[in-house]
Amino acid sequence: MATNEDLANLLFPEVTETIADLEKRFPERNLPEGAQVTRFAPSPTGFLHTGSLFTAFIARTVAKQSGGVYFFRLEDTDTKRTIAGSADDLIHQLSQFGIVADEGYFPDGDKGVYGPYQQSKRASIYKVVIKELVRQGKAYPDFMTADELAALRKFQEDNKILPGYYGPYARDRRLTVDEAIEKIKAGTPWVIRYRSMGDHDKKIKFTDRIRGTIEIADNDVDIVILKGDGLPTYHFAHVVDDHFMRTTIVTRGEEWIPSTPIHLQLFRDLGWKAPKYAHLPVIMKLDHGNKRKLSKRKDPEAAVSYLLKIGYPPKAILVYLMSIANSNFEEWTFQNKSYDYTQFPFSFKKMSLDGALFDESKLNFFAKEVLAGIPTSVLAPEVMDWAKENDAVLSSKINQDPAYFTKILGIERDRPNPRKDYAKYSDIEPATRFFYDEDFAKIKANPLPFNPKYEPSFLKAFFADAAEKMAYGTTESTWWDSVKSIAAAHGFAIANKDYKANPSAYQGSVSDAAELIRIALTGAKDSPNLHEVIEILGKDHVQQRLRSAI
Repeated sequence: MATNEDLANLLFPEVTETIADLEKRFPERNLPEGAQVTRFAPSPTGFLHTGSLFTAFIARTVAKQSGGVYFFRLEDTDTKRTIAGSADDLIHQLSQFGIVADEGYFPDGDKGVYGPYQQSKRASIYKVVIKELVRQGKAYPDFMTADELAALRKFQEDNKILPGYYGPYARDRRLTVDEAIEKIKAGTPWVIRYRSMGDHDKKIKFTDRIRGTIEIADNDVDIVILKGDGLPTYHFAHVVDDHFMRTTIVTRGEEWIPSTPIHLQLFRDLGWKAPKYAHLPVIMKLDHGNKRKLSKRKDPEAAVSYLLKIGYPPKAILVYLMSIANSNFEEWTFQNKSYDYTQFPFSFKKMSLDGALFDESKLNFFAKEVLAGIPTSVLAPEVMDWAKENDAVLSSKINQDPAYFTKILGIERDRPNPRKDYAKYSDIEPATRFFYDEDFAKIKANPLPFNPKYEPSFLKAFFADAAEKMAYGTTESTWWDSVKSIAAAHGFAIANKDYKANPSAYQGSVSDAAELIRIALTGAKDSPNLHEVIEILGKDHVQQRLRSAI
């Protein structure tokens, strides 16, 4: 009578290593007490999702703040869904956020001694572990065909039976070793299944770092752990990898909670200590009053590339994600206006248990704060690089005169309370069009929004005087004194209180006079600091616009 040892050797004759050998090859990490080992382990199946960025960000934050290690593992065993080049794109996009792994898979080769960090290159490691499971009778070959499995699913569905390959429905679990060997020798295709000893009618408990104690039905399904193509399934591969890469905390989306009993079973049956799990809240979207998961198909903001393309600075996106991550982050920013999220003491205990809503207005708030804090000397080249890739119109304007554009960008910026006009780089071109003559001509093609109480003849005389008598190339206070003098000569009250006390005696207040100049020069009632606008446009342009305003 053949034994499980015979079966294991027949299935994996090329495997000579043991689990003990792997333990020596991938020893425990020598890290300070409390240091955490975390990972981001995506599948190369498409673009970087905003939720995936959130997961990677939290994983790296936990590792960095504890003095540990953050690594990148590529989970590419699902070859049918793999998209060529997407893994390298993921790494490039993460690097734009400063999320660079300490070790792991990199486009130019692995970095670190716990690799390979690409699951498709770790088949020999998985087979060592699977061979041992077969030897112990904890795994077995399954010979059911795709058609037979489909028939089983239909039978269960028709009879309202809980679907799955388990108990009485796990046909090949009951094969003797001799029967299995006979099928293998006959060339019958096989996969390897894990022999679950769980009971779906019982509950298991585990502690989640975010949600506390979770009680959930035990797993009794004999899951596939090695597919017909010689690669493992996710469930099995990640357990082996997290053990031999010495992961201490697994951060992943809450959709993986139902699978956790399978993973804990595998750790237990292999005699390994399971890592801690932290199941992150899903980022949600409000759709016609209902919450739903941020969708790749429906929501452009689900793609990180979209947020970058429209010009949100990476730091702003991460600041926003940290506000989702911890409820006390916003309060912390009141005392930390640099928005340096790396200094914020992140805690799993402060994470929401419910899905966080993607809030564009909140993202815009943080983005304006972050952009306002970037010095002009740093921001200008960043905007230029972005425009070169994403905004041909803005890029063309910048190339006409980079120094002129830099002056525009610097209005009211390098000061204790800078202006907060822009949430993203794509806001800059529309907001600064009036600085360019061709665009200003288009603005003037429509009537300018002057107060209709002022007659054209009055405005013409006022603008002619302003063009000649305003102070140019001076300090803001000197310029403002010249505006007040011109305004007074045309019947405007210099003090707002005088105008309020007797409005019929004046054409308006000096503020109204300044608004008229602003409209004549910019085409709008609102603009950045008028003195700085005038200095950037220059005397000739200002005079020409004032004289031709009416």
